[in-house]
Amino acid sequence: MILVTQVGRVFLKFLETTGRLSLFLKRAILQGLRPPYYFKQLLRQFLDIGYLSLPVVGLTALFTGMVLALQSYTGFSRFNAEGAIANVVVLSITRELGPVLAGLMVAGRIGAAMAAEIGTMRVTEQVDALTTLSTNPMKYLIAPRIFAGILMLPLLVIVADIVGVFGGYLVSTYRLGFNPATYIKQTTEFLEAQDVYSGLIKAGVFGFIISSMGCYHGYNSKGGAQGVGQATTKAVVSASILILVTNYILTALLFER
Repeated sequence: MILVTQVGRVFLKFLETTGRLSLFLKRAILQGLRPPYYFKQLLRQFLDIGYLSLPVVGLTALFTGMVLALQSYTGFSRFNAEGAIANVVVLSITRELGPVLAGLMVAGRIGAAMAAEIGTMRVTEQVDALTTLSTNPMKYLIAPRIFAGILMLPLLVIVADIVGVFGGYLVSTYRLGFNPATYIKQTTEFLEAQDVYSGLIKAGVFGFIISSMGCYHGYNSKGGAQGVGQATTKAVVSASILILVTNYILTALLFER
């Protein structure tokens, strides 16, 4: 009986949180679509989410592609199937590893920053000051971050795809002895538009998740510095888990035969 009660409480808490999050996002998106528009805030988020995340996303994708080529060679050499390395690298990077790893890295960097910044403004009553000055916090703080996350993650994933495939090319040609022209030919012939589009669709959804979690937990933080720290942790953990769960759901929907 105690177990049933505890499970029921957890389930009700989950429904309550889901409802609050849905209403929060509805308000933010609807407010963001109405004038006035804060283009300066939007451009700032483009810079923070997109441009400043390029180094970490690029390095992650580069070494992922390099390791993937090495591990694929180790496995395929047992079956004399080394020629499939180029196909495996480009397919894995564009469909899965590019969007997922970029999303996780951006969640750790941007999700935490959003929660910390907005959370600090909340506990120091700066959010209330915006309302006093007739500035809608949803329109000024939340909406630009959500829209920027949706738009910038696909661009980051395009860079991750290119860099990741290039990393596999470097290892395959300079370490494993593949012919460069043959490797590039196999990569271009095997790659399909659906592989790239599916990764970009995932990236847009991941960007929405990251910015939503960062803004929601930061906006609802309380309790001073400790509350801001907890909001930052919740933002990163919840965004990371949702990215992995959503990745499976989108993969099943996009590639279901």
